[in-house]
Amino acid sequence: MKKNIEYYMKLPYKEIIEASSEGGYVGYIPDLKGCITQAETKTELLDMLEDAKKGWIETALEAGIDILEPVHDDDFSGKFNLRLPKSLHRNLAACAKDEGVSLNQMAMCLIASGLHIPLAK
Repeated sequence: MKKNIEYYMKLPYKEIIEASSEGGYVGYIPDLKGCITQAETKTELLDMLEDAKKGWIETALEAGIDILEPVHDDDFSGKFNLRLPKSLHRNLAACAKDEGVSLNQMAMCLIASGLHIPLAK
């Protein structure tokens, strides 16, 4: 199938709608960086978000920019294998032991802190 405007418009992109501090609503599509719009009502916003998505995709296609397809949480199991040098594995295990946490917990905390992602409590 040719990936044209119709193809991308049919994809189930996640849409975020938030109340604006100035009044009205803001809507955006996280997978399409910079695709954002604002309106006074939710009904207006949904129409405007559809227009913003279409304009964003048309512009990207014309400019030859890669368009990400929707990413969903079901696409990720929360597990992946990671190979480490033995010395790094040993150091990581020692840090985990010193902190009284599992190796998985230590690795998760270090990865999250490197990505500047706060851990849920």
